[in-house]
Amino acid sequence: MNPAVAPAERWMRLAAAPPQNVSLAEGALLIAAEEYEDLDVDAYLARIDDMGAALHRRLRSDISATEALLALNRYVFEELGFHGNPQDYYDPRNSYLNEVVDRRLGIPITLAILYIEIGRRIGLQLHGVSFPSHFLVKCTLRDGAIILDPYAHGASLGLDDLKQRLHALAKDLPIDDKLMKGMLAAAAPNDVFARILRNLRAIYLSKEERLKALGASSRILTLLPYAAEEYRDRAQIYLELECFRAALSDFRSYLRMKPEASDSAVVSRHIAELEPLAARLN
Repeated sequence: MNPAVAPAERWMRLAAAPPQNVSLAEGALLIAAEEYEDLDVDAYLARIDDMGAALHRRLRSDISATEALLALNRYVFEELGFHGNPQDYYDPRNSYLNEVVDRRLGIPITLAILYIEIGRRIGLQLHGVSFPSHFLVKCTLRDGAIILDPYAHGASLGLDDLKQRLHALAKDLPIDDKLMKGMLAAAAPNDVFARILRNLRAIYLSKEERLKALGASSRILTLLPYAAEEYRDRAQIYLELECFRAALSDFRSYLRMKPEASDSAVVSRHIAELEPLAARLN
């Protein structure tokens, strides 16, 4: 992509692009460019290219996928030293890929993106998995797939491991093959980016940095314009910022899209309260 194009325009193009043409690294860096105004997205993409190329040069041309995964784990986590940041998990820098590359620290989703991007450069078929609470990676093989956890240095997870993780979140959740298959489906790039942005929104709301949270919400809606709950959530931020007309518009959008929502009565009350406030602004 032309580096002369402004990050905001690149973001809009990427959000509308076919999934197969989307770079997870580029999307994650464009999210970071909202926070870091002078960020050189292409320089960081080149650094990731160099990481992949350096590993690729070491590998035999006939290496098996299993051997390549082992080599990827050694390279990313032992040699380059990438690892999770449990001591300060909610530091927003863990969600910005440029900071992850520089600091070698991240959270499951950003470590997964780096792992996927380097792995793809050595020929591995890697995809993100939007597993509840903890983002994972799936490697497609000839005879099936392996689920990997980059936050745990690329550890392979069996079905029992995954079930234990689900039960830790919801003890009474009935887990069948259909449910597990859905949870282990490859995540579309826009869903990956939306998950990063939801993480950032939650962090910034906890810090009462509502303008940054609002920016994250608006970017989610460029990715997922039909996600009704995102209009409701952005409306709440607008409300807290006393942007009454914008809040009213988003609450109305939410009810148009989900008229039978379980919280429709609450949202309707918000609308009734906002209408006279918004009218005074005309």
